[in-house]
Amino acid sequence: MSTREMSQALRSDGAAWPVRGALHMMWAVAVGLALVIGQAQPSHARAAPESFADLAQQVSPAVVNITTSTTVAAPALPGGPMLPPGSPFEDFFREFMDPQGPGPSVPRQSNALGSGFVISEDGFIVTNNHVIDGADEIEVEFFSGTTLPAEVVGIDTKTDIALLKVVSDVPLPFVSFGDSDLMRVGDWVLAVGNPLGQGFSVSAGIVSARNRALAGTYDDFIQTDAAINRGNSGGPLFNMEGQVVGVNTAILSPNGGSIGIGFSMASNVVSKVVSQLQQFGETRRGWLGVKIQDVTPDVAEAMGIKAAAGALVTDVPEGPAREAGMKPGDVIISFDGGEVSDTRDLVRRVADAEVGKAVRVVVLREGRTETLLVTLGRREEAEATATPVGARGPQAPARQELLGMTLTPLDSELAVELGLAPDASGLVVREIDETSAAFDKGLRPGDVIAEAGQQKVATLADLQDRIDEAKEAGRKSLLLLIRRGGEPRFVALSVE
Repeated sequence: MSTREMSQALRSDGAAWPVRGALHMMWAVAVGLALVIGQAQPSHARAAPESFADLAQQVSPAVVNITTSTTVAAPALPGGPMLPPGSPFEDFFREFMDPQGPGPSVPRQSNALGSGFVISEDGFIVTNNHVIDGADEIEVEFFSGTTLPAEVVGIDTKTDIALLKVVSDVPLPFVSFGDSDLMRVGDWVLAVGNPLGQGFSVSAGIVSARNRALAGTYDDFIQTDAAINRGNSGGPLFNMEGQVVGVNTAILSPNGGSIGIGFSMASNVVSKVVSQLQQFGETRRGWLGVKIQDVTPDVAEAMGIKAAAGALVTDVPEGPAREAGMKPGDVIISFDGGEVSDTRDLVRRVADAEVGKAVRVVVLREGRTETLLVTLGRREEAEATATPVGARGPQAPARQELLGMTLTPLDSELAVELGLAPDASGLVVREIDETSAAFDKGLRPGDVIAEAGQQKVATLADLQDRIDEAKEAGRKSLLLLIRRGGEPRFVALSVE
């Protein structure tokens, strides 16, 4: 019997009412079951708490106010404490706090305010480096009102992190780091600190964005709309479990006050730095020894690579990578067992790796993968990179226009003038058509084309051969290695 026929029977025959009642019950059970199943679906989302009071009460004893005293040769900003030179907040607040401009430069004592948090019961404290940079004295005020002098254990200017130490007669309340990688956009967070010198203060918000980069090499910021102001710098950003997932470092603001765009350095970056500062008093980052750039879609097409991913090696100065056989033009697609998405990803992976560790690096080279075993050096010992040296090649005085550029072979005198080794080879861009693709890609007079199609070029004939080969292979563009002041980068130019 169809549903319609059953319905008609129920309406026309009073004796069928018990059946109809049973049918209605079946529908009710079915609807109820659907609701239960729907509610039982797993979800990682968390509703907004009725109150943040319990969390604030839990974590506040481990949050500290930091006051520094510094002798400076500059006037204090009117209306508030002076900021340490180099502070990321300095530019944000200077116009707001000092509309009349700076006064005469005279030596004077300056105080700066910031925040921090205790990470061990024996008195290790994390804050921002710019909070204590150049300080003559550092004083830490605890939630209880107790104040203690602090000494600097170590700093890391690249992530703006500093580790302090106080000596206490009693064990101190402390907080632990959480996994910042687990934070999702929309998750609740709590910022605690000392905004504008007003004392302990709590503000709540959500994670607005992840993996923000500002200006640093190792930046990995959590963006939040929790109110962060001057004085919050160095303070913790908590998840709902009371774990530190970020260190409040900077704000974006046209007027100096919070507009809901704050940045906290992710805890997974900070915890590694702090661990090294505790152990060594300094950072010890891995060093691969390459110069790299992102693989853009046009570069990928010119190289015959399917996916625009990985890190393209532009130069291999003396160091671990060269010793392992890495070459310019290699595309690093895997480092120590993990896929490499782009240059930023590779830089962070290498920095996090142990100095002296032998790691497997997979590269794409001429359409094939090769695995290299690289023993990592220490970046801090290799900050000064060697000047790249090109290969010797035949010279010729000819001048020719190719790809919208007027080119001539490089000679030793011009090489030195352009910041290259005397025996460097390549083609110098003498003039360039401003309507050409080369100009659009950033090439300028004085640039040197060192390679084309991942092969060295020393004569105009070399470049013409590479153009012809690219066309014969059906490629739309040709990959050029450009050197400007000794710094290399790859550019893909159309050959159509």
